[in-house]
Formats: sequence, structure tokens, C-alpha cells
Amino acid sequence: MKKIILAIDDEAVIRKLLENFLGKKYEVTTKANGIEAMAYIQSGNVPDLIICDILMPEMNGYEFVRQIRSSGLFSKIPLLMLSGEEDSKTRISFYKLRVRNFITKPFNPEELEVLVDLILSE
Repeated sequence: MKKIILAIDDEAVIRKLLENFLGKKYEVTTKANGIEAMAYIQSGNVPDLIICDILMPEMNGYEFVRQIRSSGLFSKIPLLMLSGEEDSKTRISFYKLRVRNFITKPFNPEELEVLVDLILSE
């Protein structure tokens, strides 16, 4: 059975890229913001990995990660952040929330695939 990845990004082109590129190996579900993603997870869909943007409308990446990490049921799901922000302070704040890795946009899809493979093979 394919592992499930939940990709959250407000940019449709990024969602499509993640779906097409990672969809060769994994089952990829995409959502446009944190509220849609929380509703998806809370309705019983538990992904093996979440790839999440930071700057999104409705519920941003910070709030989404805080909610996931404070949840008893979903706190162990690996998270990988995908964002245009690349400062060290931002990365550190997410690492403190137990985010596995951080990729800056624009990104190399092959690098992302290798990171995803590493996380999901553990």
C-alpha cells in the first residue's frame, strides 16, 4: 500500500507540482490551507507525512503545526515545511516544534523527493 502524503499550500501550481512529482511513488492529497488540512485529518485521514507551506490564508503554517503538535492523536506525524522564508530564526522556530526538515521555494523536486523518501523509510 502506498504511503500517504498531505501537501498544504495556497499556490495551486505548487500543489499540482507536488501531486504530479510525488504521486509517482506516494498517494498525495492536497489542501489549500491549514483549515482544510485540519478538517481532512480530523475526519479520520491520517497521512504518513505532511508537507506544509508557512504563509497561507485562513490558517497559516505556524498555527497548523502548533495544532498538530498539541494533538494527542496526530502529534507524531512527520512534518516537512516548504516556504519562501529562508531565515535561520524561522527554521529554528519550526525545528523547536519538531518539524523534520525545511525546504525553501523555489525548490528542486528531486531534492524534495529524496527527503520524503528518507523520512518515510524510517
